[in-house]
Order: sequence, then structure tokens, then C-alpha cells
Amino acid sequence: MSIPLVQIRSLTKRYGDFLALDDCNLEIQTGQVFGLLGPNGAGKTTLLRILMGFLRPTSGSATIAGLDCDRQRVAVHQQVSYIPGEPRLFRTMRGKTVLRFFSEVRPDGNFERARRIARRLDLDLDRWVGFMSTGMRQKLALAACFSIHAPLLVMDEPTANLDPSVRGEVIQLVAEAKAAGRTVVFCSHVLSEIEEVCDDVAILRAGRFVHHQSIHDLNRQHRLHCDLEHALAELPRNLAGVTFEQTGKSLTIETQGKLDELLPWLAKSGVRNVHVERVGLRAVYDRYHGPMERDVA
Repeated sequence: MSIPLVQIRSLTKRYGDFLALDDCNLEIQTGQVFGLLGPNGAGKTTLLRILMGFLRPTSGSATIAGLDCDRQRVAVHQQVSYIPGEPRLFRTMRGKTVLRFFSEVRPDGNFERARRIARRLDLDLDRWVGFMSTGMRQKLALAACFSIHAPLLVMDEPTANLDPSVRGEVIQLVAEAKAAGRTVVFCSHVLSEIEEVCDDVAILRAGRFVHHQSIHDLNRQHRLHCDLEHALAELPRNLAGVTFEQTGKSLTIETQGKLDELLPWLAKSGVRNVHVERVGLRAVYDRYHGPMERDVA
């Protein structure tokens, strides 16, 4: 396996007595779209700021392309295009002037590419930034971020304040970046976006990684609810990755890609009213954080 583009080793960050990150370990491979999930205060933004060299870790290390994110932050910035959760842009410039500025300060910038992306996002570049809405400024920051042809895109809530159609365009831009061999760290509260665009996802809780899973494996997880004609005396024991919960004449089964082995057994077991559902990312997230707010436009 190739050396991961991003490596995090025993990363810890303290603010006085407050532990923002607690012994975090993570690897992100080149060409992956990696999703970060967690509620406000879980440590997502702190982690991204350490990757960018804006914060110094209390202990542990983070590297991008073999470069230490703290000691070699200038070199790290040459590898990364970054959009923060709350972009700060020049309010006394027009949109097109902002894009020209970012295109000229980076050797991998491209003004025409930035303008094309702005058009895809339906952004008026002749408007002064100070008179733009929050959503328009978000589009401007996205156009600048995607136009920089860096190996790694680090995106903190990139679809915040955007309407559904523009969110869809952002997801398409992420997919195009992946197809071009670039790596994306995608932090979002919108679970459907993570499921749609990411290869892997990690969930943060109180500064620790509590879950890490590939979306491919997640999509193979199913939950079955069955009514039994009679309570089963014995459940199969030879199906790895399958769990059973029997309550009287009700049976709930969770399975990891074992439906082809499980269904023949069910057919012989006197079950009826079998309901099959994909577990989905929300169910996994709720195990660690409880029900979260529904995705909003």
C-alpha cells in the first residue's frame, strides 16, 4: 500500500484544562474523499486547523505528503487548497478581483478556471463582496478553493448556507477532483452528502475518533425485522458479522453483506412480514451522538 497522504499520530490538543483532541490517529490515502463527522465542539475544526499549521498540537504529530504540519507549514500550504468554516474575504473588492488575487498568489492558481467554477455556482462576480449574501460569499470561497490545483483539498462545512441545487454542484466538483486524482477532506453536518461523495468516514466525539468505516462497507449493512410464527429455539451461529435479537415472536437481525446466506435460512424458519432496510450513516452516527437534526436545505 502507498504511503498515506495525511498521517495523524497520537494527536492531542489542550486549551488549559479543556481537551479538544485526545490521542487521535488517522490515515488518509491519496485519491480518497474522506468525511469527518461530529457535532459542534467535537474537535473537527481544531483538527483541520492543526493540519493547516494554524494551531500547534500539544503532543503528537500530523503530516501531509510527509511534511510536518507544524514545523513545515509553509511547504504544507503548497500542497493544500483550504476553505474554512467561516471564510473571510476582502469586502471592498468585487468578486472577480478576489478570484484574480487568489489565482495570482498561488503558482497553481488559474483565474479562468475560477471564473468557470463561479459560473457553475451561479455567482455574480461583478458584485462587491461587502454586498454579497452569506451564501454568495460561500460560493466565492468555493470557486477560489476548487480553482487551486493542489493535491489536497481541505473543506470545512463547504455547503453551509447553500441551496440544494448549488450543494449538488459542489458534490459534483468534489467528485471531479477525486476523478483527477486529488484527495479531499470533507467536513459536513449533512449525512447524505457524506454518504454520496465520500469513500471513508470518521466520527469524532469529545475530541476522540469513535468510529471509522468505509462507505462501501456501510452500504452493505442491513437490518431485518421479522415476525415469527413461533419463537426460535436456536439461532444460527456460523454467520460471521450477523447479530440477532429475539423478543418473543419478533426477530431483528443486523448483517454485514450476508443477505445471500441469511435469506435461505429465513425461508426455512417460519418467518413472515420480513422488512429489510439499509442501516445507513444516520443510524451509525446516532449510536455515538443520539438523534441529530434532520438535513436541511
